[in-house]
Amino acid sequence: MLVSQILKNKAQGVLTVSPGATVREVVEILTNKRIGAVVVSKSGTDVKGIISERDIVRELCRAGAVCLDEKVEKVMTRAVLGCSPKDTSDAVLGTMTSKRFRHMPVMEGDTMVGFISIGDVVAARMSELQMEKDALTGMIMGN
Repeated sequence: MLVSQILKNKAQGVLTVSPGATVREVVEILTNKRIGAVVVSKSGTDVKGIISERDIVRELCRAGAVCLDEKVEKVMTRAVLGCSPKDTSDAVLGTMTSKRFRHMPVMEGDTMVGFISIGDVVAARMSELQMEKDALTGMIMGN
C-alpha cells in the first residue's frame, strides 16, 4: 500500500502550530484533539519541526513546568524525516521503527501534503493483510 492511499482515508488538512506558539498552547491542542504530535510550520505547508508528547515530557523533566511558557521552536524536534506519497507503507513503517518516532510529514518536494502516524500505517497494513487473507480464503474455498 502506498502512503497516498493512507492519506485518502484520513481527514484532509494537517494541523500545524507556528514556531512562536507556546508549549502550553500545544499541550492544549494535543489534549483537545487527542493526538500525539503537531507539525511546526510558518505557512501550513513548510515543515520547521515537529513537537510531540515525547518532546514535551523531555523538556518538563529537564526544566520543569516553566517550559510550558517556552516557544515551540525551542522545544521541537528539528531533524524531521518525511516521506513521499509514493512510498510504501512497509518502507515508512521500517523507517519509523528503526528511527524510533511515530509521526511523519508526507512531502511533495518542499510542500507538506499530509501527516501520518505509525497508527495510520499499521491500520493500513492490517487492512491490506485482511484483504489478502480474504482473497486467499476465497481461492481455497472456490469463491
